[in-house]
Amino acid sequence: MKTLYFFRHAKSSWEEAGQSDFDRPLLETGIKRTKKVIHYLEKRGITADLIISSPAVRALETAKLVAAGIGYPADKIVIEKKIYDGYYTKILEIIYGTPNEIGSLMIFGHNPTITLLANQFVRPEIEMIPTSGVACITFMTSKWEEISGTDHETEFVLYPKMLK
Repeated sequence: MKTLYFFRHAKSSWEEAGQSDFDRPLLETGIKRTKKVIHYLEKRGITADLIISSPAVRALETAKLVAAGIGYPADKIVIEKKIYDGYYTKILEIIYGTPNEIGSLMIFGHNPTITLLANQFVRPEIEMIPTSGVACITFMTSKWEEISGTDHETEFVLYPKMLK
């Protein structure tokens, strides 16, 4: 069985004039909302065998927060530019190419791509994964390259607003 998590980065700042999209940091609100999601993951004993993140500051900061919360070493986060570039098919190639000894994979990225990717598997489809949101899908296969053609189940779709 394979478990895949699609995370959207936490709420970030647009306030600094002239700052590039790539360098936008998280807002305190985004950090607080992400901590709610982390608490949910911790209570359920959710971990990851591999975390892959966009290199954009807001995504990588979110990945590091979640990693710390679930006991994943921050220095083991794989940074993948293809996630920031937003090419849907390139991100699927990353997922399909994940080594099969990895049982659970977390992808940290951006909308609209994260929602589009999740909607390949989630039913009913999600209108939009909000900031700090996550969709978790399990697949009844032992090979990542087979996930699109195998039985799967949506374990949860979670947004910070759903949590206390």
